[in-house]
Amino acid sequence: MAAAGPGGGRFPFPYTPYSIQEQFMAALYSALEAGQVGIFESPTGTGKSLSLICGALSWLRDFEEKKQQEEARLLALEEEKKNLASVEPDHPKSKDTAGEPDWVTAFVQKKEERDMVDKLKEEQIRRKKREDRLEKIRHNVQLKYAAKRKRSEEDETKHLLQVSKEILSKEVEGDVLEQLDQNEEELILAEYESDEEKKVVSGLEEDDDDLEEEHVTKIYYCSRTHSQLSQFVHEVQKSPFGKDTRLVSLGSRQNLCVNEEVRCLGALQLINNRCMEMQKNKHEKKNDEKNEGKKRRVSRAVCPFYSYEQMQFLRDEVLVEVKDIEQLVALGREAKACPYYGSRYAIPAAQLVVLPYQMLLHEPTRNAAGIKLKDQVVIIDEAHNLIDTITCIHSAEVSGSQLCCAHSQLLQYMERYRKRLKAKNLMYIKQILYLLERFVAMLGGNVNQNPSCQAVSQTGTVLKSINDFLFQSQIDNINLFKVQRYCEKSLISRKLFGFVERYGGPAMAVKTNKENQKLGGLQNFLLSLQQGSDKEAGTPQSPPVGAENDELRAASPLMQIEGFLSALTNANQDGRVILNKQGTVGQSSLKFLLLNPAVHFAKVVEECRAVIIAGGTMQPVSDFREQLLSRAGVGPARVVEFSCGHVIPPENILPIILCSGPSNQQLEFTYQMRDLPQMIFQEPKKANQVDQVLVEYAKCIQRCGQAGGQMTGALLLSVVGGKMSEGINFSDDLGRCVIMVGMPYPNIKSPELQEKMTWLDKTMPRAAGQAPSRVLIENLCMKAVNQSIGRAIRHQKDFASILLLDHRYTRPAIFNKLPLWIRERTQVKSAFGSAFAELRKFHRGKSEAL
Repeated sequence: MAAAGPGGGRFPFPYTPYSIQEQFMAALYSALEAGQVGIFESPTGTGKSLSLICGALSWLRDFEEKKQQEEARLLALEEEKKNLASVEPDHPKSKDTAGEPDWVTAFVQKKEERDMVDKLKEEQIRRKKREDRLEKIRHNVQLKYAAKRKRSEEDETKHLLQVSKEILSKEVEGDVLEQLDQNEEELILAEYESDEEKKVVSGLEEDDDDLEEEHVTKIYYCSRTHSQLSQFVHEVQKSPFGKDTRLVSLGSRQNLCVNEEVRCLGALQLINNRCMEMQKNKHEKKNDEKNEGKKRRVSRAVCPFYSYEQMQFLRDEVLVEVKDIEQLVALGREAKACPYYGSRYAIPAAQLVVLPYQMLLHEPTRNAAGIKLKDQVVIIDEAHNLIDTITCIHSAEVSGSQLCCAHSQLLQYMERYRKRLKAKNLMYIKQILYLLERFVAMLGGNVNQNPSCQAVSQTGTVLKSINDFLFQSQIDNINLFKVQRYCEKSLISRKLFGFVERYGGPAMAVKTNKENQKLGGLQNFLLSLQQGSDKEAGTPQSPPVGAENDELRAASPLMQIEGFLSALTNANQDGRVILNKQGTVGQSSLKFLLLNPAVHFAKVVEECRAVIIAGGTMQPVSDFREQLLSRAGVGPARVVEFSCGHVIPPENILPIILCSGPSNQQLEFTYQMRDLPQMIFQEPKKANQVDQVLVEYAKCIQRCGQAGGQMTGALLLSVVGGKMSEGINFSDDLGRCVIMVGMPYPNIKSPELQEKMTWLDKTMPRAAGQAPSRVLIENLCMKAVNQSIGRAIRHQKDFASILLLDHRYTRPAIFNKLPLWIRERTQVKSAFGSAFAELRKFHRGKSEAL
């Protein structure tokens, strides 16, 4: 089945689309063709994912066809010119209007044309080569078996080589400096050279032709969670484009790593660092093999899955058939190839790249992944919280405990390996130690004392500009960009984590030999922190450092601190540093708050051909237009909005704004009124896990349908903005009525929110007579309302009533921020009786129809 598209085009679709899906696809096609930034709203249950897939891939198919037709025309024109040139002589003596001889102008023009034609020819050859390769794999099962057989032969050869090396290495074991064993040798930092001192060598190798492959025009689709991305890939598989689209799923190493030794580290930062270290070891090993005359000190661990040949095989398999992340990981295990890097090799040739928000919105991650946005299309789905997401990605917080612990660990590391560390390493370690010392001092503490035992004299929250914080902490003379680069390149946090794993465990007895006596300081310090936290927490065997137990078990504190250092490199006007001083230095924290998310979104909208921001509920959209797009340099003419209604019939939804309760008390749930007895609702307190609550709730509803049962229904109480408010599907009988009690305004006393409000009022114009800070508060409130009430209607035949309990919902500024499909059907009831009667009539009619 197909629907008509723009310009006589067609939208292939797996079934007859709803009219709103046709409208959505037509508007999407137009936005992509015109290179616009689109804000697209399509309520849950209206087939948004399929509309995005079929609309966007129809545009891409037409775009590729037009591009190839244009290429063919230019190549034919070039051929025609060659034929003419062979019969018509040139006239070199005439001059053009600019005074240049004709032959000079003609030469320049011809050179440009020749270069363009040569490029087109190269692209054609490359495209043909790729298509032939993929076609072979698609139709020749023998290739797969040949690849598997080759892999098993290589494994056997590697095993024999390893055995030989082990026998030989026993003869030279005694030559290692300071008698360090292999594992400890890996903890030593390699000699560091900054980028100014050397050309950074790429981590990629061997077949440069394939790696330099031109990035074809593609669509980057991103969403928030792993499960949402998998769901989208399954929709692509079911769509008419499922067989012919080259799709690649990207994810973090946490999701894609198949090396169990690395996966078991758990925390993402540890997995990342260990993976990079193993790659580094592989490149060092290759250099060692080239210089076999020099005696190697030690054999370092390399990843067996980081095989270039096998990753190329994985790349081709990924491009041949649409696979989700689970299928990609299974293929990686089978092929003994890294899915994390194999999938990245597939990016240039892919037409659709599916990836998480963070990977696209964080520039360093984007660059590391090999994502090039120039002239590409980006679709950001589930984008209702896009502004908050960008803010969170680029904000960072560290506690006093983490700062003190990192200082102690790094100091002990430096003392242990001082003789083995080069001058550059020592210089940077001392700089990091100084930064940590000054950060703790800003919290009113001393790095050499237990943070859990240091009381803070003046508790409270203080906000500072970045520059003020740098000056007051006396670190303005340190180049944070260089320190950040050093941390990234030297892998110091990984080395430090390995060191603490080896020597810092509280359960490990202090070694008595001379070399290890100095490590007693680290153990004693960590033990003292542990004892302090034991007294506070009352647990006999909790790991070191107070309230951050789980976090520290998962990752080294220095890793968290690196994120804070990186945040401090933002421009002064775009962020604030929050000093949050609590009871002790350990409980206190430093937080970087990003105020201007547009600064990090600007590059995305600048580079991309088109950007689509989509969601089930995008109202109110003024935040996107003003806080994000306008500040990112997107002119109003480039922004297009599309909002469609719901597929449910109008009679399947009953939204009511109720202004008064049964006692005629006006309903106004403001902060000031919250303690009045007549405004209080009661709710049962239940501290069980969310899943357990949902299971009980669903069971209760199932029992209602049983003949002769006593149950008549179930009531689920939850907090707006909590775990129930988005991402959970309350379809059919699980959600027949949604009651919104009051208006969920954010906490106006939050220092972060106050700073954001002040910043908006200073930097943005008033809109329709309202201060930007007031608009922000209302928008945050109504986004939360719209997300919550959208939980009940999940498909075309669903029905539900929506009850908004507060007379303030009738105010035009508030009412107009409800989604159009709800707003059009809303009734305002000033009295409880008429509202109750309307609800009874609605639900009785629906139950009789069932």
